Amino acid sequence: MGYSGKCKDLKTRWNPDSHICVPCPLKPGYEVTPNCGYDDYGGRHEVPHDKCKANTFNDGSTAYCRTCTVCPSGQVTVSECTPTTDTKCRDPRDWTTEAAGRGPSTTQNVSPAFTKASTIQTNRASSLATNAPTVRALPSVTYPHPGSLMQWGLPLAILISIMIAALFACMIYMKRKRGQSTVLSYNRRSSYIKAGFSSLSAPPGNNDLEDILSPSILSAPLQTVLDNLDVLEELVILLDPETHGVKNTKHLASHCSFPSSWITYTYSMKDSKSPLKAVLEGVTSKHPEWAVGHLAKLLRKMERNDAIAVLTKLKLNKMDV
Repeated sequence: MGYSGKCKDLKTRWNPDSHICVPCPLKPGYEVTPNCGYDDYGGRHEVPHDKCKANTFNDGSTAYCRTCTVCPSGQVTVSECTPTTDTKCRDPRDWTTEAAGRGPSTTQNVSPAFTKASTIQTNRASSLATNAPTVRALPSVTYPHPGSLMQWGLPLAILISIMIAALFACMIYMKRKRGQSTVLSYNRRSSYIKAGFSSLSAPPGNNDLEDILSPSILSAPLQTVLDNLDVLEELVILLDPETHGVKNTKHLASHCSFPSSWITYTYSMKDSKSPLKAVLEGVTSKHPEWAVGHLAKLLRKMERNDAIAVLTKLKLNKMDV
């Protein structure tokens, strides 16, 4: 019994919009309920579909479920019945006949549709291969053979050893040459001390100096100044400094005919030795007969009366007197 008074076919239902009976939708594994479960006014009384009962099936081609097939005697069941498929049966003799007729050949008939699909896939693959970006092959890298490295390594090591030996030899030669130059320079400076000045012809004293210095001091050896350390220290303080407008040890050395190069050298060494002391030692070594009067006369010529006054402090030994 259906729910629609207008649709006598239970596989249809009334559509209020179009005012006609429309078929109920089919669904595999299910069968439609009477009038899809609707009345003529759109009211719903049950679900549109019910599941197929046991031993029935619906493959979606009909509105109702059908009874599953039972394989007859002599046939075997290939597949059991399901809610969506019927039972599949087969005679075993059909398999033997098909196998004998097929023979060893494995060639199968290919449908035109399959051939066309294969052709399309092949063309598409070719197109993709053509349009694919070209990958440039990386340049091959050739690595040297280990034997070649050994072949070049030994000569290179020998060459480096020769260069190092030559460098050391050059350094030793330069050091020796520098040492010889130092010896020559020292000998040259020594020659300045020995032959760098000429003797004074003036007498050791005069009337002006005798008013300041006693005759015993004027006639005392020049070595007396070097022996009196206190007097020598005062003379160094007065004469060694280079003061503008005031004559100093450089002028004294020049009056003693010392070369300018020797004078420059003595002043370069003044941190270790007084230039005045070097001048006095040079004079006394070359002319031991010189007296204090010679020094006093040179100081008078340099207008260094302050230094002459210091000479009055000389203490004479009994042998000098």
